[in-house]
Amino acid sequence: MGLPRFGRPKTADAELSPNLYVANCGPAVGFSHDTIASVFGTFGEVKGVYAADESGARVIVSFVEESSSQAAFKALDGQPCPELGGRSLHIRYSVLQPTSQVNDSVPVSLTASELNIPGIYLVHDFVSSEEEEVLLQAVDGRPWKGLSKRRVQHYGYEFCYDTRNVNTRHRLGELPPFVSPILQRISLFQDFRDAGNIVLDQLTVNEYPPGVGLSPHIDTHSAFEDLIFSLSLAGPCIMEFRRYLNGDWLPKAASSTDMKVEVPEDGSNFIRSAIYLPPRSMLLLSGEARYAWHHYIPHHKIDTVREKVIRRASRRVSFTFRKVRGGPCNCKFSQFCDSPR
Repeated sequence: MGLPRFGRPKTADAELSPNLYVANCGPAVGFSHDTIASVFGTFGEVKGVYAADESGARVIVSFVEESSSQAAFKALDGQPCPELGGRSLHIRYSVLQPTSQVNDSVPVSLTASELNIPGIYLVHDFVSSEEEEVLLQAVDGRPWKGLSKRRVQHYGYEFCYDTRNVNTRHRLGELPPFVSPILQRISLFQDFRDAGNIVLDQLTVNEYPPGVGLSPHIDTHSAFEDLIFSLSLAGPCIMEFRRYLNGDWLPKAASSTDMKVEVPEDGSNFIRSAIYLPPRSMLLLSGEARYAWHHYIPHHKIDTVREKVIRRASRRVSFTFRKVRGGPCNCKFSQFCDSPR
């Protein structure tokens, strides 16, 4: 699915717009679309945050009301924004332009070996359909917290979306007993390297309605340890990955001739890959995949997998298990790491 096309107004009476083009802001400089929406949301209801282009460093912030975009423009244009790392934002009004359908899809892998990104593992049917129903009933019997487009539950420690981190001094308690069989199964699974040596103590449950995805991000290095497990329930989705390039560095696997990663030839600064996550599957991100690749779920209601059209279910629920980090991160991907060296 092509990116929404925005442009500067061409006529004087269209000078103002509920949409703002914001430069020096985006996943490539360390800020997710959810974080940007939270910052701009102080000026009014944000309809959505979109990539302005393929750079990852420019976004479109779309407000419901034009007065909200005016207030944000007046307060933030050319000014350092403390909530976004003190960066000076460069803002223009923008309008949505009609476009023809553009196919910018990337080939979708069905297995982690096809994807060929170091550190990714995928196990189909990690839980049975009966276990899936038990897990869904368990979370539906507990209170949800509403975000702008989805609902969440946190266990162990609450994940703070404004800082993309956890408050280690505020522990919510043990993980709920209904996930104990999942934790035991993870610890015994041989394909998940080092899984038996880590005590997972943080769980985020996300509920995604049809068409709602997740903006590109890397889980904060200093917040969590190496292994991140995500169990998909109720509905399928496509998860895409972006590796933003730094100088002439490329992932080791990029030299593989059968790798389903698009090495850019058009001057863009990232390579892409994608994998299909069916219901009841368990995904593990570790090593390079966890520390250096942005992962995200496109905002689609329909996905295309190997020329087969797959409609998203009435909802998708993910259980993401992590281990809260007790000290600074010492990974080898310093260009993506928030811990000081």
